[in-house]
Amino acid sequence: MIGFLEGKLRAKSPDYVIVDVNGVGYHVQVPLSSFYDLPDLGKPVMLNIHTHVREDAISLFGFRTIAEKETFLLLTGVNGVGPRLAMGILSGISPEEFREAVIRQDHLRLKNIPGVGKKIADRIVLELRDKIAGKNREKAGPAQPFTEPGNTFPDAFSALVNLGYRPAEAEKALKQARQGLGEDPSLEELLRQALKALV
Repeated sequence: MIGFLEGKLRAKSPDYVIVDVNGVGYHVQVPLSSFYDLPDLGKPVMLNIHTHVREDAISLFGFRTIAEKETFLLLTGVNGVGPRLAMGILSGISPEEFREAVIRQDHLRLKNIPGVGKKIADRIVLELRDKIAGKNREKAGPAQPFTEPGNTFPDAFSALVNLGYRPAEAEKALKQARQGLGEDPSLEELLRQALKALV
């Protein structure tokens, strides 16, 4: 069971990264919250890992902070929430905001996350409220800027659609975000501003 990986960042996208550990490339799925905090390609990176084993596959899920990993594990312990939905939830809300929403029983905030309907939101609050109440919140470290030359609009659009947003609303939010950011925003900033517009 892999608990963490430390190596060089060989590839990164809003969905996954490849970490080179002594010549072996590990394909690791990451939420947007971790994607925002990644270093530049070729730089050292450390990810907290959850190894998910199924009959037909072994998947690695990576997180920049322990708080993200703990939230992911809490979510996957909820009936009806699998790893893919848990990653989508972490891409739409920070661990701190998620815990506060659960403690306050803010069903509406949870339902605003793509893929989370009323039934799932109710179940999350019901099953996690007591587990989360009273726990210390761990704040994530400052994000590193993501610099990628060229047009980042298609990558951001694809990431939002993969998160469950409708193409029309994703495009509208990205256009709105790009107006406020200038001609050539980074993929990180474009996604940040678009998600704010979509909440």
